[in-house]
Amino acid sequence: MMLVAGLTTALGIGAVLIAIGYRLFHTEGNAAVSDVTINLPKDARIVSTALAGDRLAVTLDIGGVLEVRTYDARTLKPVGRLKFVSEP
Repeated sequence: MMLVAGLTTALGIGAVLIAIGYRLFHTEGNAAVSDVTINLPKDARIVSTALAGDRLAVTLDIGGVLEVRTYDARTLKPVGRLKFVSEP
C-alpha cells in the first residue's frame, strides 16, 4: 500500500512540474514591443481603461457621449466599438 501511495504521489508531483515547465517555456509567438499611436476624435477624453483577457477596453467621453473602444491587447488593433446615447 505504501508503494502505491508513493508512486501516486510521485506521479502527481511530476505532473505538476511538467505543467509548470510547459507554462514557463511555451511561447505563443510573443510580438516584439513596439510604439503604437491610436488617433482619437477631436475633444475626446479618456475616462477609463481596463484589461480583460486579451482585450483592452478604453472608455472615451466624446462631447458628452460615452463610447467604449476595444483593442486586441497583443497587436493593439481595433476590435469593436460600443456607443452609449441617451433616449430623447
